[in-house]
Amino acid sequence: MPRKPQNTSISDQNSAPGGASSVDRALSLLDVFTPQFASLSLTEIAKQTRLYKSTVLRLLASLQHKDYVQRKTDGTYCLGPQIARLYAIYASSFSLEEIVMPALRELTEKTKESAAFYVRQKEFRLCLYRVDSPQLVRDHIRAGEILPIDRGAGGRVLLAYSGAQGEIYDRIRKDGIAMLVGDRVPVLSGISAPVFNAARELAGAVTLTMPTSRYSETFAKPVRDVAMSISSRLGVADFNE
Repeated sequence: MPRKPQNTSISDQNSAPGGASSVDRALSLLDVFTPQFASLSLTEIAKQTRLYKSTVLRLLASLQHKDYVQRKTDGTYCLGPQIARLYAIYASSFSLEEIVMPALRELTEKTKESAAFYVRQKEFRLCLYRVDSPQLVRDHIRAGEILPIDRGAGGRVLLAYSGAQGEIYDRIRKDGIAMLVGDRVPVLSGISAPVFNAARELAGAVTLTMPTSRYSETFAKPVRDVAMSISSRLGVADFNE
């Protein structure tokens, strides 16, 4: 019978009510792999999961047998091809619109301002999805419109996370959000945050726009929350990494 670790394991701390402890432990092994730590030794996996090496080794054998984990020539472990297969199935099960539009509607409902999702198209930005403010005075961008990428909160975010240099882009990357008054049109203001996919690549920018007279820094949190929610649905597991 496997020995019980002196310290509570990660899987025991986050076990599924009524679930199988062996499955919880196996899944906790998969959770330790990140873009920064794509390959890990047996010792490193045991340390991060707080499981005994003997237990980790048995779990890895089962995962390796089913190609969820691979053992490299240097003795370290990495994720296996079954993970990619499952992700392909997951990704094909939804469209970006099914994730983004409900999030934009939620943002507009909370703020009563217009919400949009922008993606980069070479030296421009495309308004891919849009939910209009219920208020009469608002900007009138529509889904499908092309806008400059070097003006406006959404464009600035796309440039910042594409490596653009300069004080404004450094600040956006530092803050994780763009809050700009009159940057594209003097009477309009915007707040925008980046969205990332499972590979931690820039997927787009969630942007809230409003007349400058209604601009409020309190909109920053709901914009950031929605951007993080979309990123999470696209496969970003931990924003603290």
